[in-house]
Amino acid sequence: MKTMAAILVELGKPLAVAELEVPPLKPGQVLVEVAFSGVCHTQLSEARGRRGADPYVPHCLGHEASGWVRELGTGVRKVQTGDAVILSWLKGSGADIPGTVYAWNGRDVNAGGVTTFSRFAVVSENRLTRLSPDFPLREAALLGCPVPTGVGAVVNTAAARPGQSVAVFGVGGVGCCAVAGALVAGCHPIVAVDVNPFKLELARSMGASQTVLASDADVVKRVVDAAGGSLDLAIEVTGIPSVMQQALLAVRPRGGIAVIVGNARHGETVEINPRLFNDGKQLRGTWGGDTDPDRDFPRYCRLVQSGKLGLAPLLSRSYHLPEINQALDDLEAGTVLRPLIDMSA
Repeated sequence: MKTMAAILVELGKPLAVAELEVPPLKPGQVLVEVAFSGVCHTQLSEARGRRGADPYVPHCLGHEASGWVRELGTGVRKVQTGDAVILSWLKGSGADIPGTVYAWNGRDVNAGGVTTFSRFAVVSENRLTRLSPDFPLREAALLGCPVPTGVGAVVNTAAARPGQSVAVFGVGGVGCCAVAGALVAGCHPIVAVDVNPFKLELARSMGASQTVLASDADVVKRVVDAAGGSLDLAIEVTGIPSVMQQALLAVRPRGGIAVIVGNARHGETVEINPRLFNDGKQLRGTWGGDTDPDRDFPRYCRLVQSGKLGLAPLLSRSYHLPEINQALDDLEAGTVLRPLIDMSA
């Protein structure tokens, strides 16, 4: 069979949208019909060449989606044909199959264990989580990356407690999910920090009680003041080294925690005064919000269905696959928080 897909052919160039030949399934692989795919800054960085040399081009992209299981490779037990599923770069239980190779006019096109910028995708069993059939597939696509990364950074990595103050530096898709996670955790105040007033407005709709425009002077002081004079937790989601420093500077001595979520560009480094650690501040990294899909995805689903985790502000615009490059441009420009690719046409 064949599928339309977006392909990274050359770094810094627009993605090609073309028809690929889908290979036979290997043991442990699943053929998924993609309903909606989210577009993340990770794909933007890959396409723009900001993650360094890429030895796998041409290759497929995308790491978060929702869809339906259409065919099973031998040995797959986690899902069944017809199941609605979440596709995610985060690994859960099941076979871990590193990837597959599609065919394109006599050329090989590489793909990892999960790719989602295509109508049909061959996916490793462990990148799938069964979804309740009554859960909306538009929202489900966000459960593959921004929800587990953003919410998880707050509730898992930072282990936020009710009443703690939180600042989120960078309120794009993942950052807004971190704001929503802080609200779920009972944190207050919740301070959203960004250079884009549009994003700050959306962060308020996700639960931020205070906002700080980061283009103003004395960002750290303004964040601490907005937090009531002492900041317990900072979640950094920009990938900018200077902002990572600001997050650590902003949290209080003797127990303040800064969590770094953002991906810096290839070759960038962070310079930190070690005295900050002598003051008792903590700097933590996170791998997808330390989310375990088998444990946490059902919990996130329940939070969405109960209304405690509202995702509607992130679903502002959908695109079709031929518009994938426009989606990437809009994401980079900050005019949309989380582009969704609707594969229905």
